[in-house]
Amino acid sequence: MSEARITHIGGPTTLIEVDGWRLLTDPTFDPPGRRYAFGWGSSSRKLVGPAVAVGELPPIDAVLLTHDHHADNLDDAGRALLPSVGAVVTTYSGAARLGGGAVGLRPWSVHTLRQSGRPPLEITATPCRHGPPLSRRITGDVVGFALRWPGQEHGALWITGDSVLYDGLRQVGTRFEVGTMLLHLGGVQFGVSGPLRYTMTGADGVELCSLLTPRTVVPVHYEGWSHFRQGRDGIEAAFAATAPELTWLDLGKPGTVPI
Repeated sequence: MSEARITHIGGPTTLIEVDGWRLLTDPTFDPPGRRYAFGWGSSSRKLVGPAVAVGELPPIDAVLLTHDHHADNLDDAGRALLPSVGAVVTTYSGAARLGGGAVGLRPWSVHTLRQSGRPPLEITATPCRHGPPLSRRITGDVVGFALRWPGQEHGALWITGDSVLYDGLRQVGTRFEVGTMLLHLGGVQFGVSGPLRYTMTGADGVELCSLLTPRTVVPVHYEGWSHFRQGRDGIEAAFAATAPELTWLDLGKPGTVPI
């Protein structure tokens, strides 16, 4: 059986350590207090700083960047970190913006990390839609990541990315057995666009999990920013009568998850 050591640093940012690989998702390390513009009149204030400082990170083999154009997924300190990591894997359009050898993936395309002494780690980009229908031209491209490596017992480790619930997410279950899910939630809304949502709520997460039946579900992307409209209490209420039981990671403290 394989295990992953996962540290939730804050927002969507996690450190995933497995079989010698160290992966960092959506690096956000700016201090709290600043307001960031997200375009088309939307903005958000960062309320909480990272639970692990950049200087406390181990050497990073790859950054898995769901998208580069929103500061709650890549802020200034996170961007400054990118040149020092082994690889950056992101959207096809984001790789063109970032340069520096970033690997750009379209949905369902694959990139494999290889290094002597470690098992190969296969990264498949999965679809996301970061808002309501027809919003992609405004909200931009986003991907999730399904991770597979030899020895997995329960299925792939899937990072959903920032997305509403739609057919693209549902298709993941037709292509992969998902054992562990890093579930991006938060029910993101902005005053300028009223009731429109840009990420999943707890109820959406329940529906998705009922389709994919993962063994372990780790909520991320639900705290630390003013545009998150549903925090832990609301998510727990939505999942109260469902399986599996949510796995909450204390910020900054590693947790071990069987994969």
